[in-house]
Amino acid sequence: MAQQQRLNIALCAGEPAGIGADIILQFAAQAYLAANPRDLNRKQDRFITLADPELMLQRAKALNLNISLRPYDPNDNLPNQANELIIYPIDGCHLAHASRLHPSNANYVLNILDTAIDGCLRGEFAAMVTAPVQKSVINEAGLAFTGHTEYLAEKTARNKVVMMLAHETLRVCLATTHLPLKDVPAAITADSLRQTVQIIDHDLRYFYGIKQPRILACGLNPHAGENGHLGREEIEVIEPCFEQLRGEGLLISGPLPADTLFTAKHLDNADVVLAMYHDQGLPVLKSQGFGQSANITLGLPIIRTSVDHGTAIDLVGSGKADIGSLITACQQASIMANARQLAEPGKA
Repeated sequence: MAQQQRLNIALCAGEPAGIGADIILQFAAQAYLAANPRDLNRKQDRFITLADPELMLQRAKALNLNISLRPYDPNDNLPNQANELIIYPIDGCHLAHASRLHPSNANYVLNILDTAIDGCLRGEFAAMVTAPVQKSVINEAGLAFTGHTEYLAEKTARNKVVMMLAHETLRVCLATTHLPLKDVPAAITADSLRQTVQIIDHDLRYFYGIKQPRILACGLNPHAGENGHLGREEIEVIEPCFEQLRGEGLLISGPLPADTLFTAKHLDNADVVLAMYHDQGLPVLKSQGFGQSANITLGLPIIRTSVDHGTAIDLVGSGKADIGSLITACQQASIMANARQLAEPGKA
């Protein structure tokens, strides 16, 4: 069987005062082996670092890492080498004070994202992996920015996206994200819930190669409403929506009580869990694999994965930053990009 084409995956360095540069450099020092497919007969995808070269060299020196830079050439197909970054230069980084946030870097950070998004849309990159950014410093520069997810949705003209966190043994999607608890019930409408489930079903098929995804859904209220005694959202909104989706052939179970759903009895028969709000599903996932999970945006026309942590400015240059989440994010990006390539031959 012919070997699959090696895919280019954009690795966005994120906020220059944070640990994005550190974890990418530490990743390179480990020869990227942890993110390569376990099946040695498969090719190794290439990770292309989008960053200011001077920043990466400066940070490598602080970390006492002997890392060389190889300019990105879209026409070659040479794999990553140990202690080497394939660098796509993005200039304009303010380098004066590492670990000190500086609003002058806001345009630099967004330029990295724009370059990766554009590259993914035109097929130059098969996926993009994002290191953390600092929303506050971008806003201080006078630029409107509420987060990676919203920015990506706007840039790719998508009205509805879904947040999924994943590690090796569990995937959790969210029906709502960063909302106060008092606002969650009103946000769970039949239309929004239907779109969410359809996106999950589509993307698990297309980006993970799962022929018929099994979705396991939490109820909103304790005991999934207990037949209306603890809330009526399950009866009036959630269950009718799911029943309609099941009639269309989707495999969705629930709503089930969240306090018993996250057990082997249920999870062994599911590909993904749909939680109704942020702190219903993510504490369980993070208790199993904090620092080893990835944030994935579903519903986009491109593949985007991210680390599950923030900029950790206090760790910059210390060599103590954990690269586990970056490895998972790169693994997930590679898995998704290769599944899409199989589903749609000829697409990057």
